Amino acid sequence: MTALPDEIVVLAGGLGTRLRPVVAEVPKPLAPVAGRPFLHWLLEGFAARGITRAVLAIGYRAEMIRQAVGDRFAGMAIAYAEEETPLGTGGALWAALTKCRGESVFAANGDSWLGMDLANFASAPAEADLLLAVRRVPDRSRYGAVLVEGNRIVGMVEKGGTGPGLVNAGLYLLRTDLPARHPLPAPFSLETEVLARPAGLDVRAVETDAPFLDIGTPEDYARAQTLIPAWASGCFSSALPPV
Repeated sequence: MTALPDEIVVLAGGLGTRLRPVVAEVPKPLAPVAGRPFLHWLLEGFAARGITRAVLAIGYRAEMIRQAVGDRFAGMAIAYAEEETPLGTGGALWAALTKCRGESVFAANGDSWLGMDLANFASAPAEADLLLAVRRVPDRSRYGAVLVEGNRIVGMVEKGGTGPGLVNAGLYLLRTDLPARHPLPAPFSLETEVLARPAGLDVRAVETDAPFLDIGTPEDYARAQTLIPAWASGCFSSALPPV
């Protein structure tokens, strides 16, 4: 990778099916956390870590996200990559990369928090096509597991297995020319078509113990109400209570 990017793509187009019992009227990234949309906490966190421009990949109820964020937020310029039909995580990311300005860019899932230092994350080998932050959890059943040899990602195990493992922590650093060098037909899943089958790409894992929470289930969404404000006020310290 080149110099530390100051730009991020946020994947904010998900349906939030598992959250419907508790959050039904807004898209998942706008789910209220301590009285504010989760996406607001997320974007402020990236702004605090030096990000100056964000591209939001949006789909489901896209206009609600546009209205909630606007064209500037927390001092960052905001752009949008809106899908007309569902593109999957990979298709949405590939489309958003065409709106990015630098040679490389951070990307993040719009439904998870990872309080990782971006400079430390980006210090992995310069030749990598894609870096993925991974976190060890006691139960990987709801995530699936990332298979790593050395620091290279060689595949993924589907959701449903039990026991500890390394999981996708929802933060990436990747080259913006990947759609041209590695075109894939949309829609496609980033997890199954890139992470599970790197297929010639140099895809590497960076392990972290930083605070991590995916708000995608009612149980973890409930935990977010206290954890996210605490982590935000703690400046992303990994000394905060672990997940």
